[in-house]
Amino acid sequence: MNSMRQQRFLFLAPMALDTGLTSVALGLVRALERAGIKTGFVKPIAQPEKDAPVEASTRFARSLCHVDAPESIPFSHAEEMFRTGQLGELLEEVVKVVDAACGGNQLVVIEGLTLDVDAQLASRLNVEMARSQSAALIPVLSGGRLAAHEVAEIIELARSEFLPDGGPAIAGVIINKVPNVGAVKRLRDDLQRMDVSVPVLGAVPFEPRLTAPRLIDIVHALNLKVESGANLTQSRVQEIVVAARSVENVIDRMRPGALVVTPGDRHDIILAAIVVAQHGTPLAGLLLTCGEGLSEQIAALLPTGRTSGGGLPILATDEDTFATASLLAKLDTHCGPDDGERMDRVIDFVADHIDTGPLAARLDEPSLLRLTPAVFRHLLVQSAAKAGKRIVLPEGDEPRTIRAAAICHTKGIAHCILLGDPQRIRQGAVAQGVSLPDDVEIIDAAAIRARYVNTLVELRVGKSLTVEQAEEQLEDNVVLGTVMLALGEVDGLVSGAVHTTANTVRPALQLIKTAPGNSIVSSVFFMLMPDQVLVYGDCAINPSPTAVELAEIALQSADSAKAFGIEPRVAMLSYSTGTSGSGDDVEKVREATKQVRERRPELIVDGPLQYDAASVESVGRQKAPGSQAAGRANVFVFPDLNTGNTTYKAVQRTANVVSVGPMLQGLNKPVNDLSRGALVDDIVYTIALTAIQAANPPKG
Repeated sequence: MNSMRQQRFLFLAPMALDTGLTSVALGLVRALERAGIKTGFVKPIAQPEKDAPVEASTRFARSLCHVDAPESIPFSHAEEMFRTGQLGELLEEVVKVVDAACGGNQLVVIEGLTLDVDAQLASRLNVEMARSQSAALIPVLSGGRLAAHEVAEIIELARSEFLPDGGPAIAGVIINKVPNVGAVKRLRDDLQRMDVSVPVLGAVPFEPRLTAPRLIDIVHALNLKVESGANLTQSRVQEIVVAARSVENVIDRMRPGALVVTPGDRHDIILAAIVVAQHGTPLAGLLLTCGEGLSEQIAALLPTGRTSGGGLPILATDEDTFATASLLAKLDTHCGPDDGERMDRVIDFVADHIDTGPLAARLDEPSLLRLTPAVFRHLLVQSAAKAGKRIVLPEGDEPRTIRAAAICHTKGIAHCILLGDPQRIRQGAVAQGVSLPDDVEIIDAAAIRARYVNTLVELRVGKSLTVEQAEEQLEDNVVLGTVMLALGEVDGLVSGAVHTTANTVRPALQLIKTAPGNSIVSSVFFMLMPDQVLVYGDCAINPSPTAVELAEIALQSADSAKAFGIEPRVAMLSYSTGTSGSGDDVEKVREATKQVRERRPELIVDGPLQYDAASVESVGRQKAPGSQAAGRANVFVFPDLNTGNTTYKAVQRTANVVSVGPMLQGLNKPVNDLSRGALVDDIVYTIALTAIQAANPPKG
């Protein structure tokens, strides 16, 4: 039994102050989930926090890692039991809390206590908790300037402290906050030369951008007055610029993310900051010192005055500039308990630098591996990078698209081509503080349109398109990009951040056309539910498909699911299940289901099914006994666009579910549409989807 518990439980113990324990613990959870290892999380004893009903680690585990983490034991309760000689009873409570995190998990990550409150008590409790679980130990170190021999000494110290009688092995060590990438490599090389027996699961470089607090955090910490502006929770402070010199010596430091600190009577600095912000540089804010607020004359220069809902946030304090700068230098940069956006980025960054291989080797339960949302996204990036495709982005100067292209090149997802005005594209990148990699290709649309006129006329020969009409149509970059795709100059196209679905799809239907064996184009969304990925089709293209078209949508959706690692179990949805209802709408679904079975006998499909009968196992058993799809469906085919689009948006917004797509199906070459409300990550994953489609063309 002990060996099984060694395998199941990983105890993360900090070996110093300020190791970033929570970030490392949750980063490990995410890395394991990416590797397809079903992982639980628990913080058995909470850190002492005022006015915090739920421990911060537990809150983030639930909201960001979608882990059903149990409630922690309050620190005050644990401290009292320990000091009154009830250690045994306390450890029984710890075991109960940890067992609540097990479920069907292959591994459970247990986060110990940090050492910043009562280091002696926290260290003792950590040792006792790890031993009570027979947990494999993962010491967490703060890199700083640690040399390899010091790391080896700390590992031996952890071994003697936590495992004096042998006990479970040290599963590995994670070193956080290593000064830079170069130091990470040197440290790994030195440890390898020393033949340290404990695997280094992660050496995480220090990334200053991840320590950037929100402007609202600084407002609260320094009790600042808000003179103007909004969105203080979105604005992040990347650097502090104390502007005490002349404008010409300061303006070059007014970069994206800068908080400019200046006396309130330095109108030259204030005006310069306002002008810089109005020209597109996203300063974090302007902080006026010495009790001098924003003058009415300058406030009048703001876009909508003192109550501006956007633009440059302007703050004020009664402190002088030196005192303000000193307070800012001492500011606590730990992630606040309500700053989920920043913590999510930190967790992702840590996960990117963790090697789960040594931990995966400890497992003997491969049947529990699953396609979680994290695994799905990881596989998307991995498969797209392997495909190495060229994806054209006709909305090349759109800010989110520029940022997405930079991310795709940094991660190697695809070779992106930004189509548009090169000057506007580069200005847009600078305004956002985006450094476009050298291999991001920028093509001047105006300079190349003429060469595609004759091609467009030939492609539309049946429509008697004139040269003049072709020239006019090619003014639309989506049409231009689609012609490039038709000629094979690029492998796929992604558009829709500012264009409608019709603007994106119409040129594809006219120039790319449907693949052999397909009579229609449809779409799917990959819905990233907390513990699984579902496929929804068609939620974007066909308003009222016939039974024949609905059957084709089902087959296309099943094929898409399989192509992305999901073994399809298809539910043909309706407002009734089985034979319980009648009417034209139900009969259409019934006939479509019949056609799917005839065309693909091996496919698991059932219908008509109500959504609950398709998705909830107990309801499925009751309403459709004997069905292989009912209660277990992962591909949901909606009877019409009205139902599909409404449902996907309701699920997305109400349940806070990430939806990747829509991904178009049935075309000869991949063209994919974006929502005009798409986030940067949505665009990145749609580019990845497109690259994978390009690597797996439809079979004729």
